[in-house]
Amino acid sequence: MALLEQTIAAIQNLDETAMQAARERQSQLTKPPGSLGRLERLSIQIAGIQGKARPDVSRKALFVMAGDHGVVAEGVTAFPQDVTWQMVANFAAGGAAINVLGRQVGAKVVVVDVGVVGDAPASAAVIVKKVGRGTKNMAVGPAMSREEAVRAVEVGIEVLAAEMDPPLDLVGVGDMGIGNTTPSAAIISAFTGRSPAEVTGRGTGIDDARHAHKIGVIARALAVNQPDAAEALDVLAKVGGFEIGAIAGVMLAAAARHVPVVVDGVISSAGALVAAGLAPKVKDYLIAGHRSVEPGHRAALEHLGLEPLLDLEMRLGEGTGGAIAMHVVEAAVRTLNEMATFAEAGVAEAL
Repeated sequence: MALLEQTIAAIQNLDETAMQAARERQSQLTKPPGSLGRLERLSIQIAGIQGKARPDVSRKALFVMAGDHGVVAEGVTAFPQDVTWQMVANFAAGGAAINVLGRQVGAKVVVVDVGVVGDAPASAAVIVKKVGRGTKNMAVGPAMSREEAVRAVEVGIEVLAAEMDPPLDLVGVGDMGIGNTTPSAAIISAFTGRSPAEVTGRGTGIDDARHAHKIGVIARALAVNQPDAAEALDVLAKVGGFEIGAIAGVMLAAAARHVPVVVDGVISSAGALVAAGLAPKVKDYLIAGHRSVEPGHRAALEHLGLEPLLDLEMRLGEGTGGAIAMHVVEAAVRTLNEMATFAEAGVAEAL
């Protein structure tokens, strides 16, 4: 676990000097104090993450991690498993929502096959780092071995590191994997202590009967596996997914390199719970892009202490909510950097 341990050890507290300098500049800009609300606080957080009083978020990337899940054998989703590799091919061709939104925000979309059962057509646009061809059925036993859990996280670390030349300023995380709201809900239930019924949504749009069945499958998986919430790798191995582990790895690697991470929806927030379980300091590096309509997302964000920037009633995944939120992040940084101070503009300050 050398790579994982080294990455965790490299995560530091936010830079208080840079944050104080950003606060002071905010107080001097041509506006009433606090009038830009959360944009001001967000700019200060990013200053602390990057260790720069005048941060920069111009170089962006969105990491879309893909993997399949053995639990689909339990009938928890409305779509066939083949859709996972078909959507990976769509990502590679630039035709998915995340591609459109990535282009709009000026972010590179990095697609990684961490554990898809099938194979998308060979493409330089897809990084293949399969930990396995789908997880095992968590309803009857562990989804993966502990070694596979570590490897999944390390895939995320490696992929982020490989994209840091030149260095990135801002990253987002997303997912693809038919059935992955099921392990995500199990992870969220394990970490937050909330019941499966409280954190399980409809995923791809299942009906009432299948939703009730899905809740029962998650309850059975938790009962069979007894994941230990005090041990993040135990939770990931028993009821997680390869792509969820890789999302956690991207978060850890970004924090170790002073890069802010925009978190997407319920699957990404499950990854965030794993990352925070491994390294609590990582929470300071996370920005909740939006609030999904999936009930587990709200529970995960509350547990992490994160307040989402947007609520657009989205539940697509892929990193789409995070991509849209990058516009808000950039607005926060650009107002800090580009607004004139009272002295520069010749505007009288408040008495």
